[in-house]
Amino acid sequence: MTKYIFVTGGVTSSLGKGIIAASLAKLLQARGFKVTIQKFDPYINIDPGTLNPYEHGECYVTEDGAETDLDLGHYERFLNVPTSQANNVTTGRIYKYVIEKEREGAYLGKTVQVIPHITDEIKRRMLLLGNTGDYDIVITELGGTVGDIESLPFIEAVRQLRWELGSNNSVVIHLTLVPYLAAAGELKTKPTQHSVKTLLEYGVQPDVLVCRTEHKLTQEIRKKLALFCNVNINAVIESIDAPTIYDVPLLMLKEQLDKIVLTKLKLSTKNEPDLENWKAFLGRLKNPTNEVNIALVGKYVELPDAYKSINEGFVHAGAANETKVKVQYFAAESVTDDNVAEKLKNADGVLVAPGFGERGLEGKLATIKYVRENKIPFFGICLGMQCSVIEFGRNVLGLKDANSFEMNENTPHPVINLMEEQKNIKNMGGTMRLGAYDCEIKKGTKAYAIYGKTKISERHRHRYEFNNAYLEQYEKAGMIASGINPETGLVEIVELKDHPFFVAGQFHPELKSTVANPHPLFVSFVAAALANKKALKK
Repeated sequence: MTKYIFVTGGVTSSLGKGIIAASLAKLLQARGFKVTIQKFDPYINIDPGTLNPYEHGECYVTEDGAETDLDLGHYERFLNVPTSQANNVTTGRIYKYVIEKEREGAYLGKTVQVIPHITDEIKRRMLLLGNTGDYDIVITELGGTVGDIESLPFIEAVRQLRWELGSNNSVVIHLTLVPYLAAAGELKTKPTQHSVKTLLEYGVQPDVLVCRTEHKLTQEIRKKLALFCNVNINAVIESIDAPTIYDVPLLMLKEQLDKIVLTKLKLSTKNEPDLENWKAFLGRLKNPTNEVNIALVGKYVELPDAYKSINEGFVHAGAANETKVKVQYFAAESVTDDNVAEKLKNADGVLVAPGFGERGLEGKLATIKYVRENKIPFFGICLGMQCSVIEFGRNVLGLKDANSFEMNENTPHPVINLMEEQKNIKNMGGTMRLGAYDCEIKKGTKAYAIYGKTKISERHRHRYEFNNAYLEQYEKAGMIASGINPETGLVEIVELKDHPFFVAGQFHPELKSTVANPHPLFVSFVAAALANKKALKK
């Protein structure tokens, strides 16, 4: 029988439930268990697809085209296993399903209510992955904070499920904050006590407390928390601030979180976790022999979580190159032809980030013109690729006012055009070209040298594409379409022939970079930036 672990949060948001869930999953996976993680979010959006990154951080896209919470990126980066539509469920998705069933007459005239109809659907979704028989353990992270009105149906569903599953088949882990008051010079347990009290009022007793803290928990603090929160003292886990998120699995191993959970689930703890590869990655990450500066030019630079997967892609690629990657953020709208040289003077490589809309477009074009002319390694992702096409059209091909149809529907040269299948779409949510698509790479190109093969698959999230009416003109002038979708002819990768590293993809390679498999485009870009830095020193 599949076992279930529920991770709830209290006191405040942003404590790191996703990292704790992913770290525990990594430890269990390293012991030989088949594990998956799912995220239940209490907001009414069907998915994060229409949310501004400032609202919710990046929108993570799965292989099967689900637009999901960024925590699913952590799950994949830690476990090196793809997630899917079933791994992220929102209140909006639950209510939409129940309301559609009611309209069909599925409830036979009954009054449709939060209990049992909404909670039953939540429970069904919580058990969905476990019922496939593919996993020994399913970890479910509940978004939000205990006590929030919108979280109540999820907590109630957990309460019911624990009773239905029976003893030894589920564990509740409650993540809280133990704040340090500098004026008093001590850690305070009261917020955690109140959070657990609220959870108890809803009928759920946590089995394990994971306490986020800036200072080490004394035995006295652990005893106090155990006594007043009704948990065993060995189930009070310290989660102290770590240098990187990748340290957390080892910290949780030291606290024996995995062993405590397995004991409660009546599962074997004989096999010690095999974390040699993980430790080797951490060794490379923490002991770099080189350093590079990467300039990231984008629209949402005030919130690093807007580019979470890109940042982590650089972490993985940096470790692979034994190089510390320092990312410096530049707001695209602040970059002009006049100041671009000054802003990018310390950059060993430049990435132009994905995004939507016209804001910051001219700054991105100024950036790309500068790196193209000065032979600075360039990496473009999605809109970054489209901007490289626009810049080349304007400044090399002489296509006056070349633009994307997204930015200017009246442009005389729509070098980036709306995809044919997108032209009659009215709804914005979940209607883009989403998920994994194949790409054929031309031999003899930089893309082929990077990937080492002609057939790849990458994840997408876009509505606009390279306009193939201009393809011959571009290739004659030196911008090569080195990657093409075999079914549609869609240009997936462009690169410049006479440039040390100028590669841009219509897809999002950052979504497939993991600790175990750093993405080759990120690895090669960091290597090119390092080579550029060394060349300038000579």
